[in-house]
Amino acid sequence: MKHWTGISEFVAVAELQSFTKAAKQLGISVAQVSRNIAELEASLAIKLLYRSTRSVSLTEEGLLYLQHCRHLVASLEEANRTLANLKATPRGQIKLTAPVFYGETRIAPLLHDFMQQYPDTELDLQLTNNKLDLVQGGFDLAIRLGTLESSSLIARKLASRTQYVVASPAYLARNGIPQNLTDLTQLQCLTGTVAQWRFMQQGKLVQFKPQGRIVCNSGVALMDAALKGLGLVQLPDYYVSDKLQSGELVAVLNELRQPDDGIWAIYPQNRHLSAKVRVLVDYLAAKLN
Repeated sequence: MKHWTGISEFVAVAELQSFTKAAKQLGISVAQVSRNIAELEASLAIKLLYRSTRSVSLTEEGLLYLQHCRHLVASLEEANRTLANLKATPRGQIKLTAPVFYGETRIAPLLHDFMQQYPDTELDLQLTNNKLDLVQGGFDLAIRLGTLESSSLIARKLASRTQYVVASPAYLARNGIPQNLTDLTQLQCLTGTVAQWRFMQQGKLVQFKPQGRIVCNSGVALMDAALKGLGLVQLPDYYVSDKLQSGELVAVLNELRQPDDGIWAIYPQNRHLSAKVRVLVDYLAAKLN
């Protein structure tokens, strides 16, 4: 096991960019972290880290070494947790983040049900539309919507979402029902944080730049504007499904609707076999489908 000395410490420091945070995560002293990494560098005869009083950064060799060591550490932790979690039940704090509206209406109620089922769990839920750094923030889990960016995080699809273009019956009665994207250019479009609306046309994904009097970063506010006859808006099903069912909103251009995209649980590699995360992700996947 001599060859393992310093590897866990090196990976922790490289990911957290702090000897102090790495020591806290590993449950050892800062001095021990420093000694073990120094011993590792000596055995390799290569400098892995640049150290200063204020920052830590990787050398070119350190960056290359990290790519290999990260998988080694994750595999070892997985092996240890596999044995420890064979009969484990969820317990302890679960820290996760989710988008505001979806988190309020879909995720939080399920988390509360989960906590009733597993009374030894605690919850730290942060709702934000910003994509937080899971490793730096110490998060066990994040809920992400739509197309995922490439990353080293583990992702599991929990459900799908459908995007609708909707308007009030009164607006469509006054202005006509659009039959194609050319018709859409003549109508008021209510715009959110996504600058382009996406459609499928002749088997290809195409983008449409909406134009209108209202731009807002809140889906709830845009839906209210649509309900009051101010234009059309493209929103996911969890915003508009009840209004479509009641007839307060009408979906248009359904034949051009883009393919459904995903609702995802993502988590750092060193979290994915803990009992609390594993059971919670299974629970969410079962309830959201």
